[in-house]
Amino acid sequence: MPGSKEIRTKIKSVQNTRKITKAMEMVAASKMRRAQDRMRHARPYGEKIRNIAAHLSHANPEYRHPFLVERDTVKKVGLIVITTDKGLCGGLNTNVLRLVLNRMKEWEAQGEQFEVCCIGNKGLGFMQRLGANIVSQVVGLGDKPHMEKLIGAVKVMLDGYTQDRFDRLMILSTRFINTMKQEPVMEQLLPFLGERLGAPEGRWDYIYEPDAKDVLDETLKRYIEMLVYQAVCENMASEQSARMVAMKAASDNAGNVIDELTLIYNKTRQASITKELSEIVGGAAAV
Repeated sequence: MPGSKEIRTKIKSVQNTRKITKAMEMVAASKMRRAQDRMRHARPYGEKIRNIAAHLSHANPEYRHPFLVERDTVKKVGLIVITTDKGLCGGLNTNVLRLVLNRMKEWEAQGEQFEVCCIGNKGLGFMQRLGANIVSQVVGLGDKPHMEKLIGAVKVMLDGYTQDRFDRLMILSTRFINTMKQEPVMEQLLPFLGERLGAPEGRWDYIYEPDAKDVLDETLKRYIEMLVYQAVCENMASEQSARMVAMKAASDNAGNVIDELTLIYNKTRQASITKELSEIVGGAAAV
């Protein structure tokens, strides 16, 4: 059994750790509220532009945009993988990266290859260890995502699709359900699927100015950028929620460890006192 000094040192160390995890829990709770508000504020714009894209996809202009044309065969897949820059958020990154790895194995078995865009430092490190073909990356987004930081990486993937470097573009991220639950999701960005856009109520008749190509190019590109931005907002809200829960669990566990060590310390101290009393009584009896 360790001595009293060693136990006191360990109790002090765990108490210091609990102070840190408690502070991180409070910081994550504050950031979580702002991240959730940002995520909810982005949803109305997303729904509106999705509605417009749905009507455009069901319209029959003289120009058929490449994003709306499904290809017969798939030889290469483009992946946009969204993770966090920092750790200490439970199994958030592990879950989405496990989904990425499983899908990559399935596609490799079918003879498909990959080009990857990594948003977040954790996903970038994971893909580098896998030896994946990383064509663009964004790290250091901070606590608030900015569209100008994302546009460059997204444009590389959109250009790859239009230039036939790959035949399908997927996005993998974490969807925010509630504070206690976040789930990894994979969605197809390109080509647009009917179920993704939804069937519009009625048909809108469009007059394109200056022409259908320019309007569709800008609208559908903005739609893709919105989807990526929304996914990043969802991922950040999930990150802060997962970190708050993880830090609360760590603080609770530290409290349990402190209680156990205190009990051991008291037992050790009592045993030491009992031993000293026994030695005193034995010495007095001998005299």
